[in-house]
Amino acid sequence: MRFRVDRDVLAEAVTWTARSLPTRPPVPVLAGVRLEADASGVVQLSSFDYEVSARSEIAADVSEPGTVLVSGRLLAEISRALPGKPVDVVLDGTKVSVTCGASRFSLLTMPVEDYPALPAMPDVVGTVPGDELTSAVAQVTVAASRDDTLPLLTGVRMEIEGEQITLLATDRYRLALRELTWRPARPDISATALVRARTLSDAAKSLGGSDQVAVALSSGAGVDLIGFEAGGRHTTSLLVDGEYPAVRRLFPDETPIQAVVARQPLIDAARRVSLVAERNTPIRLAFSEGQVVLDAGQGDDAQASEALEASLVGDDITVAFNPQFLLDGLGALGTDFVRLSFTHPNKPVEFTGQGSLEGDDDKGYRYLLVPIRFAS
Repeated sequence: MRFRVDRDVLAEAVTWTARSLPTRPPVPVLAGVRLEADASGVVQLSSFDYEVSARSEIAADVSEPGTVLVSGRLLAEISRALPGKPVDVVLDGTKVSVTCGASRFSLLTMPVEDYPALPAMPDVVGTVPGDELTSAVAQVTVAASRDDTLPLLTGVRMEIEGEQITLLATDRYRLALRELTWRPARPDISATALVRARTLSDAAKSLGGSDQVAVALSSGAGVDLIGFEAGGRHTTSLLVDGEYPAVRRLFPDETPIQAVVARQPLIDAARRVSLVAERNTPIRLAFSEGQVVLDAGQGDDAQASEALEASLVGDDITVAFNPQFLLDGLGALGTDFVRLSFTHPNKPVEFTGQGSLEGDDDKGYRYLLVPIRFAS
């Protein structure tokens, strides 16, 4: 195998392909990236850990076709460190030489015959704008659980109905829902998938720069897979197995108390007040006509409070939240104002965004946060 490629092209492709390699692979070959040079002038790079696969294709000047398996992380580090000149990659016996200008590296190869076959890309079921996918996934994954002992809750539920995709995630303390439109391959498509939040977030970030991202899905027929494809890059992931809890019903049908606050000032005030909140100590928000008062700390501990302008419809109400969960939800909204909708001080509070103080809220993104009980 022998080919020449631009340094930036190689570095980007290797970095992207190797990004999800396991730090402690169960077998050594899974730490590798496979390079397959074709006589047509295409080099395919691939990685796979039996759960997530990644493939990227780059144009290169291929003088000798061939396939080789080398350490993915090491090749990525070397590629990024090379000078801005063409790179020659040559297989010489059991080693691969990487030469760029006056720099030359020699890498040991791994047995390519021991490398597992990558799963085939499922059928494409539609496309979604890359920037919308990135934004929607970021808004929802903040609510996904990081506790691997509850694998179902580490996933994001994707519900596809015609031209609408709904993303849902919860960690039992908060729930995020985001709706977005897309271009389905079939107008009558109806499907659901439970995707690991970490995998979905990584795919959205790494492919979101493309104009359109193709979504591929295979479920109910052997291996359940989801795939994403854009700009010559493909990634697949096994779906999480299990029945996701019926979380939609947690959103309240009616909310007799509603408050509207400027979002960024509320974020800034919450950050300041939460400085005195000890671990697992809540931040309290007391809403009354014309204002909201944030406070934290009590007794002999450090204390802080701050008042902001707020619009209130309904009775005065005081709630307490985990400071980080509150900031996560406010940060995900991205609108000038936030509406908090209440049913009871101890019942979940719905956060939605709106463009102006008197405007309607946008139900396209909803963040539901369970308050913390506190002593009056």
